Amino acid sequence: MKVRSGIKQYRSISTDIQTRSEETSEEKRIAAYFAIFNKETELWPGAFEEVAPTAFGNIGDVRGLFNHDTGKVLGRTKSNTLTLQVDEKGLYGEIIVNENDSEAVNLYERVKRGDIDQCSFGFEIVKEHEEWREDGSVKWTIEEVELFEVSIVAFPAYQDTIAEARQQQFKKISESRMAAKKQQLKERIKNGIKKISYREKT
Repeated sequence: MKVRSGIKQYRSISTDIQTRSEETSEEKRIAAYFAIFNKETELWPGAFEEVAPTAFGNIGDVRGLFNHDTGKVLGRTKSNTLTLQVDEKGLYGEIIVNENDSEAVNLYERVKRGDIDQCSFGFEIVKEHEEWREDGSVKWTIEEVELFEVSIVAFPAYQDTIAEARQQQFKKISESRMAAKKQQLKERIKNGIKKISYREKT
């Protein structure tokens, strides 16, 4: 069980982003799932990752951004211009578009036309489960995160960057596991020699 990575990370998905106007208030909204639960993603051959339904159990003050740009804030949970909720499918959110913000309105129109159809979230892993399978593959299940932001993105977070971070983790764990196996082998050999010596004496 790994706890607290200390590193801000990003994950992206292609999703069905919706736009709609509230007739009663004339509000324009962008709505989407920013994360999907229990969907296993292959980072590289033999390495997998998925987000557990428990991941977003404690949502604080979160910003809604465009392309992870902190200078392009579309909404915020603190001001109720971004709402986030967890259901059986994943993390669902709605952003109320600021019609006095030309960039936000332009983004709304791009999403409406289907030019932009991907979402992402920025977070720090608080707790995750690591499973080493009999076939030699490994799977990380992200069980709890500290969520910083959700983003509408033109391009997803770089998969190579995600894989690189996990590969470094994979390498350290593999080396640790190998060292432990070597130590166990040494102990077995040592104990075996002791048993043989004991038998010779008796």
